[in-house]
Amino acid sequence: MSFTTHCNNIFRQAIRDYHLTDNIDTPINNPYDRDSIDYHLYMKCWIDTVQWHFEDIIRDPHIDPTEALSLKRRIDRSNQDRTDIVEEIDSWFRQQYGEVKPQPDARLNTESPAWAIDRLSILALKIYHMSEEAERGDASPEHRANCSAKLNVLLEQQKDLSLAIDQLLEDIEAGKIYMKVYRQMKMYNDPATNPVLYKK
Repeated sequence: MSFTTHCNNIFRQAIRDYHLTDNIDTPINNPYDRDSIDYHLYMKCWIDTVQWHFEDIIRDPHIDPTEALSLKRRIDRSNQDRTDIVEEIDSWFRQQYGEVKPQPDARLNTESPAWAIDRLSILALKIYHMSEEAERGDASPEHRANCSAKLNVLLEQQKDLSLAIDQLLEDIEAGKIYMKVYRQMKMYNDPATNPVLYKK
């Protein structure tokens, strides 16, 4: 089984588990060992799934402004959690390939494996929700047909991205590509670097 096949299976599991309650306040029940990559992959997709629903709720034009502000704060925390878990996954990859000696002509990829996997997790969510829309009983035939066409594109994207990630990992393992782990250093979350916060 390829690494991305394994990822996609865990992403589908996390999405299914969330939708057992379909509630943004559902406590996470990660079934994997905390030190395993599977734990981090499940956590990554759970965070994405909850945030997907945050983003749906906050777009309600009738939302109470106080509730909207509270939800915006939760979205901010979720974005930071998402970044943190991606960096943990990249650290795992760095450890996995730490002994690989890059070839003299090894290249640097435009993004790290974990940030590509971040996109794969989001794609799994898009596929889940577009499938729902393509099968929605109260929607028009035109809506279902449009969503079915979009779903086919998303499934092709998932296939292509999965292949590209697996090829990237093979190239890193073979020393053809070397990876670096950069921290995102989001300045607006840091009271020491956000002028709105440190000038208070």
